[in-house]
Amino acid sequence: MHSVRVHDKNFELYLPESQILARVQAMAEQINADYQGEDVLLLPILNGAYIFAADLIRSLEFQPSLQFVKISTYGDSMTSSRQVRDSFGLNKLKVKDRHVLIIEDIIDTGFTSGYLRAYLTQQAPASVKVATCLYKPDAFKGKTKPEYVGFEIPDFFVIGYGLDYAQKGRELRGIYKPEEKNE
Repeated sequence: MHSVRVHDKNFELYLPESQILARVQAMAEQINADYQGEDVLLLPILNGAYIFAADLIRSLEFQPSLQFVKISTYGDSMTSSRQVRDSFGLNKLKVKDRHVLIIEDIIDTGFTSGYLRAYLTQQAPASVKVATCLYKPDAFKGKTKPEYVGFEIPDFFVIGYGLDYAQKGRELRGIYKPEEKNE
C-alpha cells in the first residue's frame, strides 16, 4: 500500500517494510557485538514498540530477559503531552548490576526515554542504553541521545509499524507520513 486513510487523514508510505527490516537486522548486529556475554534486560515500551521489539529480539544472538513497561506521554492527538500520563511495569524491575536496553518505537522530544533513564539509573544498573526505530533529532530536547537508531526522520507525524494515530494504524507494515494535502 502506498497510501492509507486513518480516521480523518490520508497517509503516504515513507519507509517500506523491507527497508525497516534490513535496518533492524543491522541494529541487531551492533547490539549483539556490544552485549556479547552480558546479562541484558530488554525493556520494550508499550504500546508502540511491540512490533519493532519483536523483530529486533528475534535477530539477537544472545538470550536477554524481557519485561514490557508502559509509559505514555501521547494522548489522542498528533503531539506529545510532555507529561507521563500512564505507566505500568516499572515497579517490577530488578536492574541492579544489569545491562538495560530500553526499546522505543520513536523518540521525538526524548521525554519518555529521559524519564525512564533517570528512573532506572537510581537502581544502579550496569548500564542503560536506548534503541529506537525512529529518532527526530530536530525535535529532541533530552540530555542523552539514543545509542541505537534505526532511522533519523524529520519532525513530522508518522504511523505504522506499531505507531498509531488515535489508536489506529499500528498494524501497517511500513511507516507512513501524512500526505501533503489532507482533506
